[in-house]
Amino acid sequence: MSGTLYLCGTPIGNLEDITLRTLRLLKECDLIAAEDTRQTVKILNHYGIEKPMISYHEHNKSTAGIKIIQKLEEGQNICLVTDAGMPGISDPGEDLVRLCYEYGIEVTASPGPVACITALVISGLPTRRFAFEAFLPTDKKERKNILESLKNETRTIILYEAPHRLKETLEELYKYLGDRNVACIRELTKKFEEVKKDSLLNLISYYRENLPKGEFVILIEPKTFKEIKSEEEENYKEMPIEEHLKIYLEKGMSEKDAMKAVAKDRGVSKRDIYNMLKI
Repeated sequence: MSGTLYLCGTPIGNLEDITLRTLRLLKECDLIAAEDTRQTVKILNHYGIEKPMISYHEHNKSTAGIKIIQKLEEGQNICLVTDAGMPGISDPGEDLVRLCYEYGIEVTASPGPVACITALVISGLPTRRFAFEAFLPTDKKERKNILESLKNETRTIILYEAPHRLKETLEELYKYLGDRNVACIRELTKKFEEVKKDSLLNLISYYRENLPKGEFVILIEPKTFKEIKSEEEENYKEMPIEEHLKIYLEKGMSEKDAMKAVAKDRGVSKRDIYNMLKI
């Protein structure tokens, strides 16, 4: 029988944030697959655990992934850990999980800390619905497309960012999303944990004068459906009535239904729309 791949959550800062089950699995497994063995050994040493490790990260995932699969097929139980948090969240762990299912290997998780969720619950922003985007892509076109798609997001937006790119990212967010309430959270669970909550404009000014330090989670207040509707109504009012009507006609609506939709958008009666079109 093949072994099992255990996705083990490790501390995102404070070394005490690790579950008893994860500690047991790390002690009992045959092998630990680590994103950076130099980081993982600090946790192992702290808890007196000695286990062989194999490196598994973004740059070797193709070759290392196959080696891990082979060992799992031989019956070894393997714990997968990332530098901090849950494997598979914004890291190549997701590729290894996919590979395991292709080879019919069992995968399970020993849950632990996750930076995006930890930041969300202490941010003071809405938590019921959220959109996790992790790190924005470096490709300019793809980055622009994602930022534009977030303009009318009605869920709290969560991003990761490195300190040296924070100011540039905040400026881009202001450009595409406008001024919003934002929480910039750094050094989660560590001694210098900090939550800076303010408008995007004020935070841009703050970080121009204060050098960002530590890894950041950026949380952005969502738009409400009411705000989006209000903006759409304003846009429609600036649009020629014929062009507005054409939008609905091109969607396959009858002229009668299109006029009714236009009237609703503009907050007037259908007769008013009819009279305006006659003129």
